Amino acid sequence: MTIPKPVSYSRTTITELMIPSYANFGGKIHGGILLSLMDKVAYVCAAKHAGTYVVTVSVDNVEFRQPVEVGELVSLHASVNYVGRSSLIIGIRVISENIKSGSCKHTNTSYFTMVAKDENGQPTEVPALVLEDQNDIRRFLESLKRKEIKNSYKELLDNAKTSMEIEENLHLLENERCVIANKP
Repeated sequence: MTIPKPVSYSRTTITELMIPSYANFGGKIHGGILLSLMDKVAYVCAAKHAGTYVVTVSVDNVEFRQPVEVGELVSLHASVNYVGRSSLIIGIRVISENIKSGSCKHTNTSYFTMVAKDENGQPTEVPALVLEDQNDIRRFLESLKRKEIKNSYKELLDNAKTSMEIEENLHLLENERCVIANKP
């Protein structure tokens, strides 16, 4: 059995300067660049806690709240919010700082589910998580609730896809911005 590790053991921050080659045609930082950085910090945080290789299984709640500008410093703060047997949920908060003005803005919060792998690529057990304060407890409980909601949503969506009869539901498209090329 592995020794439990506290949240503080694997808490990770990565800070990177946003350079012109990261910008899109609108002059803002590409969302894909930010997602890549979030994946990197999630990996570091999860691998440190697990003590082994980890892979990204899912990314939840990616919402770009505010744009990131070229020349700003982006700091990605990650912590283990939850552990299962082989899975870890990593909470990431992204802050962008204008170094000239000193202003900071919260641009993203996201949750990455990672799974620890052994040398054969099979899921392997991760250490239990030591919750050190009220924030750690709250984040763990929120992760449990988010997992419950996510599973309910997945079940509802799967049921909707398998039970949907196109002919019976065509009326739902009447006020939508679509055109059916070959009506049934």
